[in-house]
Amino acid sequence: MKLEGVYLPVTTPFDPARGGIDLEAFGRNLRTWSKHPVAGYVIAGSTGEAPLLDESEIVALVAQARDVIGDTAAVLAGTGLESTRATIRLGQAAAEAGAEALLVRPPSYYKGQMTPEALRVHFLEVADSAPVPVVLYHVPKFVPVGLEPELVAELAGHDNIIGIKDSSGDIHGLGTLCSVCADRATVLVGAGTHLYSGLEIGAAGGIVAVGLLAPGAATGVFDAWRTGRGSEAGRLQERIGPLHKRVIGGTGVPGVKYALDLLGMAGGRPRSPLISPSEAVRSEVADALVAAGLLGRDQAPGG
Repeated sequence: MKLEGVYLPVTTPFDPARGGIDLEAFGRNLRTWSKHPVAGYVIAGSTGEAPLLDESEIVALVAQARDVIGDTAAVLAGTGLESTRATIRLGQAAAEAGAEALLVRPPSYYKGQMTPEALRVHFLEVADSAPVPVVLYHVPKFVPVGLEPELVAELAGHDNIIGIKDSSGDIHGLGTLCSVCADRATVLVGAGTHLYSGLEIGAAGGIVAVGLLAPGAATGVFDAWRTGRGSEAGRLQERIGPLHKRVIGGTGVPGVKYALDLLGMAGGRPRSPLISPSEAVRSEVADALVAAGLLGRDQAPGG
């Protein structure tokens, strides 16, 4: 599997009456995003509220995504859990449902015991057992166990570990990962603020939540960069960078879902213990969408 282009870490709509996943709304969102040249979709990533989903829900979302988009784009599933056994089990179920690759975060509950050796054994066992390729997930904002470059370099030598998503937001660290992975594994940018700069230093694409709100601009950055139109890529990056900072990084999942509501898509409430955004956050999200040219001032609440 070749990882290249812009992937969207999709949100998970929930049924407001029953609280379960809303597969119909999920499918509508996928059809809207699929109007753009999206390389693939990540189910049950951080933006998809992965820690709050049941394993059966993740599998159902993967199956729905595969049914809706067919073979037009890739489907990746977030399957990292706390035990190696559970991670392997969920990965196999997600692959059977149609996932073409697995995005696996490090276990972190026993943080002090998660030495490089423990992580090495964990990821190698997962990769050995996975029926589809594995992508490592480095997201220190949410998972307080880092994947050090030396470990990543070793893991990248496994035939079934094909890449890493770096959501650290550290451009220097991203450059180091590009160096240690070289031609053995693919590096994907995980922060929308660094999509263009990441491509310039060796990343092959990105898994960026800002693309959920501005799929045209996010995929446009990659297309412009790929075809040598650096100035255009830079201009598009200037549009999505502030949007990432204000909504994705600034308000998190509740704000992203509210932004989708404003854009006419299915956002809805996050799952408890997350709570709906306050009026101040809603105003910030609306202002960010207006500033990015995605929402008219007259369309914003109170506009």
